[in-house]
Amino acid sequence: MKFVFASYVYTPAYNSPAAWIDRIKAYTGILEALAQNHDVISIEQIDYEGEYGHNRVHYSFKRFTKTELKFPFRLHRFIKAQKPDVVVIQSLHFPLQIIQLRLLLGPKVKIIVQNHAEKPFTGLKKYAQKLADKFIDAYLFASYEMGAEWIERGNMSSVKKIHEVMEVSSVFTPMDKPFARQKTNVPEGLIFLWVGRLDANKDPLTVIKAFLKYAATNPAAHLYMIYHTEELLSFMQHIIGTSPYKDVITLIGRVPHAELQYWFNSADIIISASYYEGSGTAVCEAMSCACMPIVTDIPSFRMITDNGKCGLLFEPGNEAELLSALKQCDEVDIIEKQETALEYFESDLSFEAIAVKIGDIAHSI
Repeated sequence: MKFVFASYVYTPAYNSPAAWIDRIKAYTGILEALAQNHDVISIEQIDYEGEYGHNRVHYSFKRFTKTELKFPFRLHRFIKAQKPDVVVIQSLHFPLQIIQLRLLLGPKVKIIVQNHAEKPFTGLKKYAQKLADKFIDAYLFASYEMGAEWIERGNMSSVKKIHEVMEVSSVFTPMDKPFARQKTNVPEGLIFLWVGRLDANKDPLTVIKAFLKYAATNPAAHLYMIYHTEELLSFMQHIIGTSPYKDVITLIGRVPHAELQYWFNSADIIISASYYEGSGTAVCEAMSCACMPIVTDIPSFRMITDNGKCGLLFEPGNEAELLSALKQCDEVDIIEKQETALEYFESDLSFEAIAVKIGDIAHSI
């Protein structure tokens, strides 16, 4: 079966195919796994034009103007020329382009659209999505519940088109914990890790408030926080600085992505307090390194933790529930949960598992 992957987004900041593929390797790993059993072409749009092969995937780099991407005749003609069996389009925010694509390809080619945390349109754009739905064979959502929201709002017609598939995976693997902790200078003891933006959606304030209370009875536990934006940093510093347990939280700041492998392998438990996630990349990466997750009870995290079987869930914004989950760490078999998390990652969240799901979906539609 021949797959063509494409989008309607141009990223001019990159002009090197190798650098671009490295930048999106949490996604291209899926294509590479799929290419083990299928023909895979990926159309990429950066400041470069040409052909590039990598791990059995054929990349075609194109440049299109904004106008050309609104009425993408050239792109669509190129897609059709590849004679695909399946076209996978990234993002549900381009209904008019998808309608144009279907009209050119005809009814035989299957069109699958991948959700990347987009919310349903309202107003006139909603009707465009409803119309485009007639021309789409399947949707990929990180969580079935997230897709069901589109049905409830009337932007899609049938739950039969919704398939639960992670949008990205992890390039990280487990390693010897003492070795990892040597790299990160993390001491012995129960280590918690939080990774994300310091914004209201990620809710780091709830995390530090609950952890400082947890430290009152578990002073040997330690929380490290890695972040690449600083919206709430001053509030966090104030809360931590005025606590008698301020030494149990270390604010790391930004680290290169490749070094996160050492941090995930240094930690025992990954915490996330997000109100909304399209998938949950950091949690997925942590689970690939055998971290037990303590995360919010939201659709994407219910999926990523196998409905909490891999760890513990708590209500978003609920400091008391997070504190309760932290206290359960004294009773839960953490090693067993870590093993369960790693097993679930390998069976459902890895590049290979995602590729198998996409192949099965393509055969079924």
